[in-house]
Order: sequence, then structure tokens, then C-alpha cells
Amino acid sequence: MRGAEMRQRGGFVACCKGMRVVIDATPLLVRSAGVKNYLYYWIEALRRTARAGEEIATFPAMRQFRALTHEASVTGRLRTLGGLGLLAAGNYLPLPVFEWAARGADIFHASVLVRRPPQRARLTATVHDLTAFLMPELHPRANLVAEESFAQLARRADRLIAVSECTRLDAVRVLGIAPEKITTIHSGIADRFFDPPAERVEEVRLRYGLQRPFVLYVGTIEPRKNVDLLLDAYEALPASTREQYPLVMAGPLGWASERTVARLQAVRYLGYVPEDDLAPLTAAAHVFVYPSLYEGFGFPVAQAMAAGTPVITSNVSSLPEIAGEAALLVDPRSQSELRGALARLLGNESLRSAMRAAGRTQAKQFRWEACAAKSLTFFRDVAG
Repeated sequence: MRGAEMRQRGGFVACCKGMRVVIDATPLLVRSAGVKNYLYYWIEALRRTARAGEEIATFPAMRQFRALTHEASVTGRLRTLGGLGLLAAGNYLPLPVFEWAARGADIFHASVLVRRPPQRARLTATVHDLTAFLMPELHPRANLVAEESFAQLARRADRLIAVSECTRLDAVRVLGIAPEKITTIHSGIADRFFDPPAERVEEVRLRYGLQRPFVLYVGTIEPRKNVDLLLDAYEALPASTREQYPLVMAGPLGWASERTVARLQAVRYLGYVPEDDLAPLTAAAHVFVYPSLYEGFGFPVAQAMAAGTPVITSNVSSLPEIAGEAALLVDPRSQSELRGALARLLGNESLRSAMRAAGRTQAKQFRWEACAAKSLTFFRDVAG
């Protein structure tokens, strides 16, 4: 009887024990786009949603973040330098930095920047996309090396999160991940994108000098985003259409060719747009176009739908999964298809109106609260 009592007590203690998860947040300290967006809002949502006794910690330790910017760190200079120093020491020196960081943790959730994750905590990670393996010719060598290192970590991990079902299937097929080891949990959309206030939309429109209706692209200027085909398709529109609907492009310069960068002079290129301006800018657009060759989730498409902007995007990778029936889907290798979709949507107000409503409905399923709730269930399962 005493043994049974002990087992019951042991089971009770195990059931009620708090869970501690340490998330590698070092991408928040550097210039980054999609992964940084994901970590910033995901960690905040996890902390809001966690039960009493559950702790969501970060490496390096950050209880609060500054306002999100993709161009700089979200914390102070000393913490940024210290965190990057610890990352380098953990990756390249024989010091148990990540073991120290994961003291008392049930789970260590790694990022692409970690090379030597801790051994004592259970290891998880988020797979964002497989583009470096599927389209290596579109990436600089540094990206390929980092992604190969992450692939080795992913194969060792106890469990993985994929940000879309497409990404999950790609990870199984390309990396050889066991299907039962990887769970699809869609990313979320920041609340500010859902119907931005009309006064903010007008303020941003005036500040950027966007008096006419315009076509908008948002994303890094890099080969995978298919910017040259977008420019070709837009230039193939009648001159009267281009005069009436200028093409506005927003996003930092990545590793695009000099020729691509030079072509941006023919359109209205805004460069990097601060996060506070991005939602009203997206809502101000007449049409949003995003002909990417591959996306693991596709934040810009989901954000445009939430903002009520009609979307044209690609019929490949995760984009049909995220857009559903709420966007016009085109072959991203076909200039004529993209040009035709632009002409059709720009010339049809009733179609734009229907797509605005459908997009808002589709976007509602991508909320950070839902992502956090599913992620916490995932972590509880991993922690046992």
C-alpha cells in the first residue's frame, strides 16, 4: 500500500510540476526578417498564454523586448553584445554555455544560430522553410552552411514544429525527419494588421506620398522573392494602367543582383519600412502582389489578407495553404499569368471587394494566441 501511495504521490508531483522552456532568442539580436518576426510575437504570446507555474525563458535572458525592428536588436546594447558573445562562446569554444543556459529547463528550443545545443534538456526547434535545400542556387554560401548545421540539429531533436503543412512534408522528404516527430503549428499575424485605423492608413499614405491607388510588394529584395519577374509583369501592363496604379516596393536589400537593384529605380522603392508603418501601408494598397518562388509560411501574404488588401501570390510551396480561396494564385515562373492576374484584379472592383472580405476571414485562423496555445500543448507533450 505504501508503494502505491508513493507512486500516486509521485504521479501527482510529476503532473503538477511546473514546466520550464528556454527558447534561443539570439535571432532577435541581429538583422533578420521572418524568423525574427516569428520569435518576437511567438515568445510574447507564449508568455501571455502559459499556465501558472510554466516559465518561458530566453537565451540570452530577456524579460521584455523593445519595439520590433528587423534592422537592429530588440534589446539594449550591453545585453545584445553579451548575448552574441555567449552565442559565439557556446558555438566555438569548449565551454558549456548552452548547458548553463538550460539549467533546470525541461526543454531547450534551438534556432538556426545554435551549433552545440545542451544535452540535458529535451531539444526542440522550429522548421521555417527548406528553401536552402530546394533552391540552393538562390542563396549565398553563408546561408547554406547555417541551414546545413540546423538540419543536423533538427535530425537530433526530440520533436520539431513546422510553420505549415507544406514545410512539415518538405522536412520529412528532404531532411528524412520521421513524420511523427514533427508537428504543424501555423504562425500568427500581429494584431496591428487586422483593420488598421483609417487615420493611420491616411497618415502613412500622405507621409510616403502615395496619393494614387497603388500595387504593393513587401519583402526582402532577394532572388527567392522573384522580384525580376514581378518587374517584368508590371512593365508588360499597358502604360495607362501603370500610370494609374504605380508599383510600390518595400523591404530591405538582401543579396539581389546589381541588375535587380538598378531596376528598382523604375518603380517607387521605399526601402525598409518600420514595423509601425507596415500595417497601415499594407491596408492602403489597392492590390498586394507576392510572387515568391518558395515560402515556409508567407507572413506578407497573411498580413495583407488581415489588412483587407486583395492578394495575388504564387501557387507553390505553402502559399496556397495560407491563402486558401482568398487570393489569386499564379505560376511564379509565368510572366503572362502574373500580368494577367494584375490586369484582372486592378480592373474589377467587385472582385477586389469579394477578395477583401475573403482575405479577412482567412486571416482570422492565423492568430498568435492560437499558435501559442498549440505550441504550449506541444511543449507539455515533449516535457512528458
